[in-house]
Amino acid sequence: MHVDTHTIVFLEAWIFVMDTSLSLYPCTIIVLPGCVTNLIFSWVGMNAAVRAVVRMGIYVGAKVYFIREGYQGMVDGGEDNIEEASWESVSSMLQMGGTVIGSARCKEFRTHEGRLKAAHNLVQRGITNLCVIGGDGSLTGANLFREEWSGLLEELVQQGSVDEDAVQKYSALHIVGMVGSIDNDFCGTDMTIGTDSALHRIIEVVDAIMTTAQSHQRTFVLEVMGRHCGYLALVSALACGADWVLIPEMPPEDGWEEKMCQKLSANRAGMKRLNIIIVAEGAVDCNNTPITSDNVKDLVVRCLGFDTRVTILGHVQRGGTPSAFDRILASRMGVEAVLALLETTANTPACVVSLCGNQAVRLPLMECVQMTQEVQKAMDEKKFEEAVKLREASHSYRTYCHRAPAAGMNAAVRSAVRVGISEGHKMFAVNDGFEGFYKGQIKEIKWADVGGWTGQGGSLLGTKRTLPAKHVEKIAEQMRANNINALLVIGGFECLLQLYEARSVYEEFCIPMCMLPATISNNVPGTDLSIGADTALNAIVETCDRIKQSASGTKRRVFIIETMGGYCGYLASVGGLAAGADAAYIYEEPFDIRDLQSNVEHLTEKMKGAIQRGLVLRNENSNENYTTDFIYQLYSEEGKGVFDCRKNVLGHMQQGGAPSPFDRNFGTKISAKAMQWLSKKLKETFRQGRVFANTEDSCCLLGMRRRALVFQPVVQLKDETDFVHRIPKEQWWLKLRPLMKILAKYKTSYDVSDSGQLEHVVRNVRPKESDPSGAM
Repeated sequence: MHVDTHTIVFLEAWIFVMDTSLSLYPCTIIVLPGCVTNLIFSWVGMNAAVRAVVRMGIYVGAKVYFIREGYQGMVDGGEDNIEEASWESVSSMLQMGGTVIGSARCKEFRTHEGRLKAAHNLVQRGITNLCVIGGDGSLTGANLFREEWSGLLEELVQQGSVDEDAVQKYSALHIVGMVGSIDNDFCGTDMTIGTDSALHRIIEVVDAIMTTAQSHQRTFVLEVMGRHCGYLALVSALACGADWVLIPEMPPEDGWEEKMCQKLSANRAGMKRLNIIIVAEGAVDCNNTPITSDNVKDLVVRCLGFDTRVTILGHVQRGGTPSAFDRILASRMGVEAVLALLETTANTPACVVSLCGNQAVRLPLMECVQMTQEVQKAMDEKKFEEAVKLREASHSYRTYCHRAPAAGMNAAVRSAVRVGISEGHKMFAVNDGFEGFYKGQIKEIKWADVGGWTGQGGSLLGTKRTLPAKHVEKIAEQMRANNINALLVIGGFECLLQLYEARSVYEEFCIPMCMLPATISNNVPGTDLSIGADTALNAIVETCDRIKQSASGTKRRVFIIETMGGYCGYLASVGGLAAGADAAYIYEEPFDIRDLQSNVEHLTEKMKGAIQRGLVLRNENSNENYTTDFIYQLYSEEGKGVFDCRKNVLGHMQQGGAPSPFDRNFGTKISAKAMQWLSKKLKETFRQGRVFANTEDSCCLLGMRRRALVFQPVVQLKDETDFVHRIPKEQWWLKLRPLMKILAKYKTSYDVSDSGQLEHVVRNVRPKESDPSGAM
């Protein structure tokens, strides 16, 4: 049944975002030696992961080594290649790109003789645990090494290189993998280490190019990495509002050239001064014929005569400093890898630590590798539908590949508007939040109206802190006058709850309503993540990096940094983890003068060693009496003769700038799902010529809960909320606090109750995203 619906897109919460630099790193390999007493390392990946594994290994009593230059160092051996790591040897490396221990391609390790040398070098040091970071090739090599291990030891005995006791003592080799790949081409994980940083670099370049393209009315063809996976191309196209995107998994149908040119021409005729086309380096047509950036440029010039330029990013995507997301991901994965190694037995298969939604999981390494290889096989055989399913591409991504890229908070609006129009709805927008709503600042918003919204910070519709409770009568009048049949609110939590409670008095609110969480504080109940929080984290981390760098020539200095967040300590805690803070003071974890004194003593001891810089974060409302000034003065007094202090209040800098790729993406995805949900509810509640919805499950918040996006009735979230302090009663990120302390060398306990257990790869790894009435 078709319903001529009117949907309103409306921004209530204030959110501002800021982009930063990032990074990606080459292949390395991390290795961990024998059980709990002897951990060894080699690396393929990220410095944040190196730091986490080294420090967590030392924390649990293991001896940790670097294996420099990856497998090559393992084969060559020697003290220069296999070096014991100390706590201090991984300090001041979170902000560094690349890998501090190096990586190299190693043809010798591909041979039996090379692996025999590597086994000998490991046994000499009692190494039986390896943590490898790399792609499917590096991880497959590690698993082959593991399978051959017993045979290699027997050969070494026969050669007289090791004795029989060594064979008994080191009879099993254990392997845990972490996936380091900017392409995000490994099945079994939502994100690989380095992908988010690569997206940051791409978006930086695209945002810069768009300025030139607009002023000169140019078309830019941008080639990004992705030989076998189009993730970077597709997501960057969503995040920047590209006109066209070409990826290997979803080749265009015959005649795509004409369709693309028609699209570009129509956009230019609609007064759009620029066109952006993004091409993955492995893009092909439906006959598996490569589509290059030069092919696309020649096509546009020949058919349209547009001034067209090609930009090939190449290894630029691998440069810079890591994003906040990558630092946190790598730190979590590194700790999880150590825990996985400590729990292995002789019968435990090699596993890979993965990310599913917002949860760390462990999956059999070779099951993931096999599925990754199946994707390539399907593409080679032109079974592109199968390849897409194996990639677990979400429905919203496939929709947007043809319809509407979007970004950040403004991205969420753009996504909602274009998906809504695509589904046949008439869309309205409200300016200035609920204040504008009751004043009648409502206007229809069309497809072209949201063009160019990608990449812009803040809220183009405007926001106010006004809640609807005092104005529900006037708001109801406006809804009646404009025949509003569904409502999408982007912002905080309380406003939608107040509208739900007004249903008993005003029938105008008996319509499907959905809330998208958007706040830099990440304090909305019912969701692990909110639009805008990632951008604020990047702003904090970038500032902390610069502050620490400013002291590179200064001995023994501690920085006290105040972050925003109201009473929610998310930014201080997670920002502290990403920036390598020594302490983070928050409201949720009460502290007193004894804690402050203990932290000062800890820093005093630290300054006597090789590490001579300290970083302390404080959430703005962490304590009424222990203010930032108080802590600064206390540290300055108690640190006399050992270190000096500086303080910095970040303030609204955390709210400014362009949204991060994650926020653009997250806003796009959840907004598209919300619109699909609203369309479904409109059909379900349309009776006798009108829409009437008064059940709890028709007024929901869409949030990320562990592994899935879930629609939750707002009335059911009341019991989960501390309304006085505007924070959820339970917050998942508090479990990361001990991790931050461990990596800062504090003695504390780490909760492993939520630690990943070995699972299995299935064809649909991700649980179905659901609402209270059933899965979508």
